[in-house]
Amino acid sequence: MAELGNNSKAGLVTALNGALADTLALYMKTKNFHWHVAGPRFRDLHLLFDEQAAQLIGTVDAIGERVRKNDEYTLTSIGTIASETKIADQDDVTITADAMVAELRDDNRKLHDRLAKVKEEAEAVGDNATSGIVDDWIDQTEQRIWFLNQTAK
Repeated sequence: MAELGNNSKAGLVTALNGALADTLALYMKTKNFHWHVAGPRFRDLHLLFDEQAAQLIGTVDAIGERVRKNDEYTLTSIGTIASETKIADQDDVTITADAMVAELRDDNRKLHDRLAKVKEEAEAVGDNATSGIVDDWIDQTEQRIWFLNQTAK
């Protein structure tokens, strides 16, 4: 990834790029599970995972543009996403539906932690625009966690 400029918003930009990496990785995993879920709850989970993936991809541009509005560089490739994300790959297409739900719930919790860091960094540097918009991303993440947690019961 390109070097950050020497400025007071370096922590915010790092947090935003981390959230971007996690969002993109979680989007891919959610679509993977959407494509590969099987079993008696196929239809419900197939649709739930698709809805959640659409919500995730819907935030990607806004996160990247927050980085650019801070006059810094964002993620540039699959490699930078892989190096910056905290979301582990899942290549086993035969895991159970229950395991998929639990893994997505736990990964959304990781994204929630990243977004909380963005909020903290935005407030520390007085970036009110980022602080305000991240509240929506956090709310969306909390809704995904809630749905997945209720589904896992």
